[in-house]
Amino acid sequence: MIRVAATAAALTLLSACGSQPSDVRQTGPNPQLPGQQPSLIPAMKIAKPTGWGDTRPTVPKGFAITAVATDLKVPRQMLVLPNGDLLVAEGKGGHAPKLRPKDVIAGYIKSLGTTSVKGGDRITLLRDADGDGRPELRTTFIGKLDAPYGMALVGNELFVAEQGALKRFAYVPGATSITTPAAVVTRLPSRINHHWTKSLAASADGSKLYVGVGSNSNVGERGMEVEQDRAVVWEIDRQTGAHRAIATGIRNPTALAIEPVTNALWSVVNERDELGPRLVPDYLTQVRDGAFYGWPYSYYGRNLDPRAHPQRPDLVATAVAPDYALGSHVAALGLSFVTGGGWGGAFSEGAFVGEHGSWNRQDLAGYKVVWVPFAGGRPSGEPRDLVTGFIGSDGKARGRPVGVLYDAPRRALFIADDLSNTVWRVTPAVTTAAAGSGRPRG
Repeated sequence: MIRVAATAAALTLLSACGSQPSDVRQTGPNPQLPGQQPSLIPAMKIAKPTGWGDTRPTVPKGFAITAVATDLKVPRQMLVLPNGDLLVAEGKGGHAPKLRPKDVIAGYIKSLGTTSVKGGDRITLLRDADGDGRPELRTTFIGKLDAPYGMALVGNELFVAEQGALKRFAYVPGATSITTPAAVVTRLPSRINHHWTKSLAASADGSKLYVGVGSNSNVGERGMEVEQDRAVVWEIDRQTGAHRAIATGIRNPTALAIEPVTNALWSVVNERDELGPRLVPDYLTQVRDGAFYGWPYSYYGRNLDPRAHPQRPDLVATAVAPDYALGSHVAALGLSFVTGGGWGGAFSEGAFVGEHGSWNRQDLAGYKVVWVPFAGGRPSGEPRDLVTGFIGSDGKARGRPVGVLYDAPRRALFIADDLSNTVWRVTPAVTTAAAGSGRPRG
């Protein structure tokens, strides 16, 4: 480990010698894409963890933030049940072998910015019956899972996307645990599992489920045979398990959500590395049926990536550009649209995006929750920093946001922080328990 650390430190210094302009505009529908700076070892810097202490994340004036659960075991994504119970998926997955020196070094660097807590492999239930932000009950809702991530409820069927399977559980309204065995709806691609997280959303009518499956590599360096059924979004019949890829070349679709005005499926996507600190922007996009988003042969439409072999000009000619850039290497992992008018005013239509934070650029990026305004079901302006303070003035990380979830009846935004193992709750400061208790108790 000492040799790995020393090598990583030396290569970090070497990789920092190359840089790209810091004033490149990389958010919105038309991001600036600077020239490529290919490097086997990218510039690497990660904010080392520290505790929150007496501090908490920063929210705009007129809002309040509180911790509704601490001491979790790597919280990732969340789901609000009809009675207001909050489900939190906890876990770590992946078992990809390290094939290159970069894999070993990058793995070590990234490990410096993650929690030492072992993943819970469970779903935890938090019950806050009076809506005051202080749950009266916390239980293990489902245990002994295999790196659960995405969740969706359709009627009384709860679907959970583990790293290797989509499972269905019978849900009884008000239940505080599920112990009956699950049914496997379909197996999910899990060979190598470089990107192990499986995002999940249900269609607006509940007839279909959508699962995001990330690539097995950065740009196909493991061989394209291991990329079969990877870098795709599957549409799955929730009853039969029959599936088809509705989008391909979408490198790592880490969160899926239905946009409520148009009922269209959207995703946040993590793009490739090793082309420079300002390439390639992670993005937010509508997932269009039949679309090819470029990976690994091109990025942001038809910008060629020379590292992909063999080249596929036939596919590149069909590549679709994403709808909205979020910035390079921000590691967007959370997506949630407001419904019911949201918080009103500037927050009446749009999406919250959780940005986990960079590891492969010298100036830290992400480590925050941003708001993307929409109008008529489409992005309509620049992103706005909403929840910050995850990086302290000392440059250390107090937390790292993953999943975000808007709870319309209680006008609350939940944030899963997998570094401090906390779930945060953001509300307008005038929100009271009485105003937020619009659901029947469980």
